[in-house]
Amino acid sequence: MAISRYNSIGMRLNLLRNKLSGIQSIVWIVLLSLVFAFLQLPSLAQTNREKLQKTKKQLEDEIQYTTELLDKTQKSKQSSLNKLQILTRQIRSREALIDAINLELNQVQTDISVENLQIDKMSKQLTSLKTDYALMIYHAYRMMNGQNKLMFIFSAKDFNQAYQRLKYYQEYASFRRRQAERIQATQISINSKRKDLEAIKTQKLSLIQAQMQEKQKLDKEKQEKSKAVKEWSSKEKQLLATLRAKQQAAQRLEYEIEKMIAEDIRAKTPSVKSALELTPREKELSSSFSSNKGKLPWPCEKGFISSTFGEHAHAVLEHVKVKNNGIDIVTEKGSLVKSVFSGKVSRVMFFPNLNKVVIIRHGDYLTVYSNLSDVTVKDGQEVSTRQAIGRVFSSADESKSELHFEIWRGKIIQNPEDWLTGRY
Repeated sequence: MAISRYNSIGMRLNLLRNKLSGIQSIVWIVLLSLVFAFLQLPSLAQTNREKLQKTKKQLEDEIQYTTELLDKTQKSKQSSLNKLQILTRQIRSREALIDAINLELNQVQTDISVENLQIDKMSKQLTSLKTDYALMIYHAYRMMNGQNKLMFIFSAKDFNQAYQRLKYYQEYASFRRRQAERIQATQISINSKRKDLEAIKTQKLSLIQAQMQEKQKLDKEKQEKSKAVKEWSSKEKQLLATLRAKQQAAQRLEYEIEKMIAEDIRAKTPSVKSALELTPREKELSSSFSSNKGKLPWPCEKGFISSTFGEHAHAVLEHVKVKNNGIDIVTEKGSLVKSVFSGKVSRVMFFPNLNKVVIIRHGDYLTVYSNLSDVTVKDGQEVSTRQAIGRVFSSADESKSELHFEIWRGKIIQNPEDWLTGRY
């Protein structure tokens, strides 16, 4: 009878051990599946988070910068057009910031879903562990059937059976202790996950609040822009005259650059050729400039692009297109203008509506810096990357400081945005 009960204990322990082992296997499969899923794009997810945070910070900095420019612009009575340009940029940055917040909210919502899923699975695991533990206690009571543990061991037929019964008791006790430890560890993990979940939910609420605030600011800025556009729409003749003068200055600059290129070709290559013949050093410089496409530093420390490259719609005048051979960068009054790459100053010139212009040659490439007030370089001077070449001109009537910047490769005009390092 004792042996039958002893065998029953062994069978039940084995069944329970197999059941728990099966549960553990399922848990491990689930965990490994989750780990594998996360390992598919872990570095990418982290990189995206870092990029998003960096983008948000840069957008916030730019909005703060444009806000400061707007404050300064408000002091001028005739600064509406400049204000309009700054507002346009600020609205674009604000919209980009709201988009970035939306992306972050999506990430946070995904984190919440993952945390809830893990808590749910761990809770089910805990329930299963507790059920099995209770079953172990119940069977332990049934197996003992009121008998003393020592009496059960000493009632064995021989020493070997007594030893086996003792080992089973020890194994059973150890298994039950491990089961209790698993229950405790699982409960601690669940509590920790719940704390993480609360922190993520708090982050979500903070982001929603920030999003609402940014939307309110955006609505206000759009109203201000609409008002500014309305004001300038009534000054169409003045705007057209200003635009015409600037386009004529741009055409004059383009003509002078092409003329300078032709002169350089004739001076260096007496034979009839359409391209500039470069020295070995100039070829090396040209190659180095080309290899830095997308990595060139900005010609101003601070600022934003107020007018992009190519043909685009006028900010106020409907059905009017503006052609830009480069980009215009609005910056602070008296800002330094710096060479984006090492090279040699080809020309320092002056044009009405463009003020002082510096042209720097980098082998087969040219960089053009227009609307300068003070110039600190001269024709033929060697310059290095980020060397100051002058200061941007600031108009008194508009409180506006705007640099015009161009890049040429031979006779082909380039889009400077493709060459300068990205701001975001």
